[in-house]
This record gives sequence, C-alpha cells and structure tokens, in this order.
Amino acid sequence: QVLLMESGGGAVEAGGSLRLSCTASGLPFDQYNFGWFRQAPGKEREVVSCVGWEGITTYYVDSVKGRFTISRNNAENTLYLQMTSLKPDDTAMYYCAAGFLVLPSSCTPITGFNHLGQGTQVTVSS
Repeated sequence: QVLLMESGGGAVEAGGSLRLSCTASGLPFDQYNFGWFRQAPGKEREVVSCVGWEGITTYYVDSVKGRFTISRNNAENTLYLQMTSLKPDDTAMYYCAAGFLVLPSSCTPITGFNHLGQGTQVTVSS
C-alpha cells in the first residue's frame, strides 16, 4: 500500500517561511517523479512544483518561482518544499503526489500522478 504523508504546514505571517515534507512508503521512491499541489477554498487544485526522480529536473508554477524550492532525498524517501516570502495567496491545503509517467519539467500529464497524500494546511496571514 502506497502512503504519502505530508507535514510541516502551519500558520505564518506574510513574508514568512515554511518547509513542507512528504514521506513516502510502499513504492520505489527513487523511480518516481514527484509533485506538490495545492487547493485553496473555492478554487481548483493546482500544481505548484515538480521534481524528477534524479532530483535535478524541476518545474514551478509562475506564481511561486523564486520563492519556493522543491527537493528530494531518495535515501530517506522524502520530498520537500521550501517556501519563502509567503503571501496570503499561498494559503491552501498542500498535497504531495507521485507519478511514474509524469514529465517533471512540466508536471504533465496531471493524470499521470498515481498517488496523492492527505495534505497539510498552510495559512498565511497579511
């Protein structure tokens, strides 16, 4: 059974930082591409960032470029998302996802993500 468990969310003021983690089990972690999604209340889920199995190829949605950094530790089966200069618009539930056939340079196709975590809440106040 595949399990993706996110942690690290919380409430911060605008301009603050958070580091999300996602620990995976039940799948060959170093063979999967991974991504972070987020969903704000009343909005559709959107892709935030992706990273290839090798930890080199990455993708960021324009709204987070220069502020968020995705990384992974294959030895520890853990995915990270370092978030800095947080804005109220970043408030959302953040999910990690694993996709064997996803292109990490574009986070596509979205349907290629096979597994999704339960999410961790990030709230940024102004």
